[in-house]
Amino acid sequence: MSETLRLSVLDLVPVRSGQTSAGAVAASVGLAKLADRLGYTRYWFAEHHNMRSVASTTPPVLIAATVAQTERIRVGSGGVMLPNHAPFVVAEQFAALEAIAPGRIDLGLGRAPGSDPVITQLLRISGPTADVDRFPDHIADILSLVSPDGATLRLTSGREYAITATPNAAGVPLVWLLGSSDYSAKLAASLGLPYVFANHFSGEGLERALELYRTEYQPSEAHPTPQTFLTANASVAPTHDEARARALPQLRAMARLHAGRPMRELETVEEAQSAATDSAVDQVIAGMERRWIIGEPDAAASELRTLATRHGIDEIMVSPISGAFASEATDAAPGREQTLALLAGQLLPPVD
Repeated sequence: MSETLRLSVLDLVPVRSGQTSAGAVAASVGLAKLADRLGYTRYWFAEHHNMRSVASTTPPVLIAATVAQTERIRVGSGGVMLPNHAPFVVAEQFAALEAIAPGRIDLGLGRAPGSDPVITQLLRISGPTADVDRFPDHIADILSLVSPDGATLRLTSGREYAITATPNAAGVPLVWLLGSSDYSAKLAASLGLPYVFANHFSGEGLERALELYRTEYQPSEAHPTPQTFLTANASVAPTHDEARARALPQLRAMARLHAGRPMRELETVEEAQSAATDSAVDQVIAGMERRWIIGEPDAAASELRTLATRHGIDEIMVSPISGAFASEATDAAPGREQTLALLAGQLLPPVD
């Protein structure tokens, strides 16, 4: 691991109480612009469907909007949930994004649905999707389709048919494989692809997944050595009390999700603090709070450095989970902006 720790951002485009989707998207684009100015390496949008508190439903659209308003930072998906989409369409979308912002596009691919069973079925009956059992084949297809040479399809007549995702590619998006299991780690290793473990979601199985990925890695032409980083939830503020208060809405939302409770808009800090006691939710919160980065800048930066050293990585993708007070603007994210700014002040060199 190098001595320099790179920072990146994972964004689910959270929607809080009293906020519209338009306000949430505006806040996230503003956050990406700040990350760009502060020297963050990449900014990824997740894919989730039919969640009251999450507006990151279409990563390609959000990526296009964000690269248009940033200058340097890589922008990508964390990730596109491939079973929800036709691989050729994904390849076309990201080839177009690469043409819009050459050298700045990441295509993170995941195998999970990113939705509940009803939405998964709706996606399957309302448009082209991919067979989850053919996930490795579809990744290989996308890699070929976005390349300058494209792919070749052999028709039943025996004739070969050339296919490309864009007519004359000058570059390709950087493809990452995302996951939270041994399966994804082993697949990324066998394909010679960069890999990211979803540590921000649970963290269970992290050490084994990284070991499998590194020990079984098969070098590829594009990636001769394994490449990986970690994700981590973070709420950072001038005081620990503020950092914890701003983390509470997201802690409660994730606890409800784990407990099988109905999802709703993200609470404001005041709503979360005044909520009735719920032993099941509180127990889950206690476990998550031990794993999340919550605190003052010095302490938070120290935790991130320790995490990087322990796992031999030189980049951490922060999911800034700082919530908002009711008085704060609904088209901005001051808590999340504060988290990125304070971490950058501790860990990143000044940007010229």
